[in-house]
Amino acid sequence: MKNNAPASKAAKKAQILHNIPLYLMFLPGAVYLLINNYIPMSGLIIAFKQVNWNKGILKSPWVGFSNFEYLFKTSDAWVITRNTLGYNLVFIVLGTVLAIAIAILLNEIRSKQLKKVYQTVILLPYLISMVVVSYLVFAMLSSENGFINLSILRPLGLPETSWYTEPKYWPAILIIVYTWKSFGYNCILYYATLVGIDHGYYEAAVIDGANRWQQVWNITLPELVPTIITLTLMSIGKIFYSDFGLFYQVPMDSGPLYDVTNTIDTYVYRGLIRLNNVGMSSAAGFYQSIVGFALVLLANFTVRKISKENALF
Repeated sequence: MKNNAPASKAAKKAQILHNIPLYLMFLPGAVYLLINNYIPMSGLIIAFKQVNWNKGILKSPWVGFSNFEYLFKTSDAWVITRNTLGYNLVFIVLGTVLAIAIAILLNEIRSKQLKKVYQTVILLPYLISMVVVSYLVFAMLSSENGFINLSILRPLGLPETSWYTEPKYWPAILIIVYTWKSFGYNCILYYATLVGIDHGYYEAAVIDGANRWQQVWNITLPELVPTIITLTLMSIGKIFYSDFGLFYQVPMDSGPLYDVTNTIDTYVYRGLIRLNNVGMSSAAGFYQSIVGFALVLLANFTVRKISKENALF
C-alpha cells in the first residue's frame, strides 16, 4: 500500500498536467459565467428592498415581499400571465414541430450546395435584430404605406385594415413573426442530430420493405427524442419570460393592442419607466427565474418517470 500511494499521486499529477490545455480552454468560459451570471446574482437583494440611491443598495430599507405584490395585485395580473404562458406554449409546440419537419426535409436533400443555401436561408432570420424585424413588419402592415394594404387589399377591392389598432389579428401575427425568426436555430440543431444517425439503420429498414414515412417514424424521430427533450426543457425554463422585442417593438407599443401584447416583461418595463422602481422590476425577474427553475425540475422529473435515460439530469 505504501508503495502504491506515491505512484497514485504521481499518476494524478501527470493526469492534471496532461489536461492543462483543456483547463485553459475551459477558463475563458468559466470566467465569463462567473462575471456575467454568478456575480450579478448578489443583486437579488434589490427585489426585497425599497431602493434609495442616496443611501445605496445595502443601506436601503427592507420591504420583504412588497415588491412582488406589484405583479399579483394589479388588475392586469391575469392578462400578462395568460399572454406570457399562452404565447410561449404555442411557440414551444409549433416551433418544435416546424423545426423537426424542416430538419427532416433538409436531410433529404442530396446536393451539398443546395443544403448550404437552404441552411443559410433558414438561419438568416434568427440573426436579424428584432428592431429590424419590427420595421419589416411595419413595412408590411402600415395603414398608409404597408405592402398588404397597398399591394394586396386595395387592388382586390377589399377594405383596408388599420393593423396597429385591431387586437384580433395580433396573436396570429406575433406567432408567425416569432416562428419565422426563431425556428431556424432549433432546425439546425435537429439537423446536426440527423446527420449523426447511422445510415445502416435506414439501409436495414429499406431491406425490410419500410417506406420513407415508416423510416422517419421508427428511426428518425426516436433518434431525435434526446434532442427534443433537451431543447424543450430549456424552453420550459424560459416559459415565464417573453421576447421583449417581439411584444414591445413589433407592435410599436400600440396602446389598443395591450390586451394581446402585454406580457410580464413589457408590463414590468412600462412600470419601471412610469414608477422608476427598480425593486419591482428586480422582483419580477427573480419570480420568473424561480418559476422557470421549478418548471424545469418538474418537467425533468416527469421525463425521468417515463424514460430515465432521456432525462436531462
